[in-house]
Amino acid sequence: MTTAKSSADAPDRNKDGDVLDVLVIGGGFSGLYQLDRLRDLGFDVKVWDSAGGLGGIWWWNCYPGARTDTVGHIYQFSHKDLWKDYDFRERYPDFAGVRDYFEYVDSKLELTKDVEFNAFAAQAQWDEDAREWTVYSSDGKQQKARTVLVATGFGAKPLYPNIPGMETFAGECHHTARWPQDGLDMTGKKVVVIGTGASGVQVVQEAAHDAAEVTVFQRTPNLALPMRQRRLDRADNDAVRGDLPERFDTRYRAFAGFDFDFMPENAADATEEERRTTYERCWAEGGFPLWLGMYQDLLADEAANRTFYDFWREKVHERVKDVATAELLAPAEPPHPFGVKRPALEQDYFDVFNQDNVRLIDQNDEPVLEIVENGVVTKNGLIEADVIVLATGFDNNRGGILAIDIQGVDGERLQDKWADRVDTFMGLSTSGFPNMLFLYGPQSPSGFCNGPTSAEYQGDIVVEFLEHVRRNGHSRFESTTTAEKEWTAHVDELFEGSMFTKARSWYWGANVPGKPAQMLNYSGGVPTYFGKWDEVKTAGYREYDLS
Repeated sequence: MTTAKSSADAPDRNKDGDVLDVLVIGGGFSGLYQLDRLRDLGFDVKVWDSAGGLGGIWWWNCYPGARTDTVGHIYQFSHKDLWKDYDFRERYPDFAGVRDYFEYVDSKLELTKDVEFNAFAAQAQWDEDAREWTVYSSDGKQQKARTVLVATGFGAKPLYPNIPGMETFAGECHHTARWPQDGLDMTGKKVVVIGTGASGVQVVQEAAHDAAEVTVFQRTPNLALPMRQRRLDRADNDAVRGDLPERFDTRYRAFAGFDFDFMPENAADATEEERRTTYERCWAEGGFPLWLGMYQDLLADEAANRTFYDFWREKVHERVKDVATAELLAPAEPPHPFGVKRPALEQDYFDVFNQDNVRLIDQNDEPVLEIVENGVVTKNGLIEADVIVLATGFDNNRGGILAIDIQGVDGERLQDKWADRVDTFMGLSTSGFPNMLFLYGPQSPSGFCNGPTSAEYQGDIVVEFLEHVRRNGHSRFESTTTAEKEWTAHVDELFEGSMFTKARSWYWGANVPGKPAQMLNYSGGVPTYFGKWDEVKTAGYREYDLS
């Protein structure tokens, strides 16, 4: 990849005066919401998206079984009453369903006329004299803008395992986040799946029904919850639409931006019978209410947490016939407290391990040592494979941002500033990089907030702030070092006082070798986060130097 190192080195493809008010990098929920809101307010705004079409992360995530873990009616905009006319075909839409929803939104808002696809932002340079950014794409395009919004999301940079010999494999080897757009038929093939995060769970479910053999390498058991998927018709959609406005309102008051919240009761105070009744009721309903809609002390009290883990383990063991396999999937001692890693939602994940063609391997005991032409090698020998699936996750939160060579004041690189530690103000901005804001970025609620909720709610405060900057004639804004140090300390304090420290998760970078261990998701809850922003706004944005 070749990128221009300075505006003098790059071909000038901008006409004189062709400077946008705002360039948005990323065309998912957050980026498209900014485009529509800012365009309506008279800002000259465009979107660059590295994807080949609408959908954001759902353009990239097209692996078998890829689907949302939020019910479709809540995983959509409340914006401009778009929800009134769209029918979801499934309770939890797959990637094709989400893409279809984005196409519907585009048909209503005409977004794609201002979106450039296949535009990977490789470099961004700040010009202090002109008070503007120049952004270069990997194929040589450039765009000047007074403000840049980086909306790359928390899962934009796939994490590839360091396994010797990957390049020698003669079959198909793909990361779930870079799956072939035209699909991959696994019928009758020998498939190896490395990783059991959400995408691993989803791929295993699908592959098990078609492949000749499925070998699953598990490092940490996924404390997956029942999805309770079902098809929807027009009558189902009409029934849901009846109370959607109230459910949208709940999204802005709930801890994680969903249409439900924790019960104002403690598991520790309930009798065993009462707890069992609650767990059974929520289990029958399925979905994330099992995680974020039950007793309020489950993520705060380890003894209370254990009561649900034991219930969950019992449910898994009821479904898996082989005792040793069941123990690997749901061990007697929890690998970590329930819920401190994001659980996957499954349909028949645990059941497929009863099939003769599916085998589970404990990666801690028998890791993949190398990949050879015809499969993977462990201490016990060769496992033949036609397809290798890398369900190995992402460099979350900061990875997509740092994939861009961002050069701020005096040429300082964001990669250097964040090399050892991320410092932001509210996950929105960082000193030394004026006129740049991050959406769904590190130290915001991102990983703990429903995506469309954040796109709209965080999107509104960004639009409001940019209006304030424009209305007051400012040409430059930059968060102060003091403000971001205080915010980082606040995020750290919440983390250190929580149970999230008890699992090596992507929430704090522990899944990436060499990545500084630091909480990169605001764990204080959506209402608290936006309450703090209200204080910032009321005080006149004093955390920012405006000029």
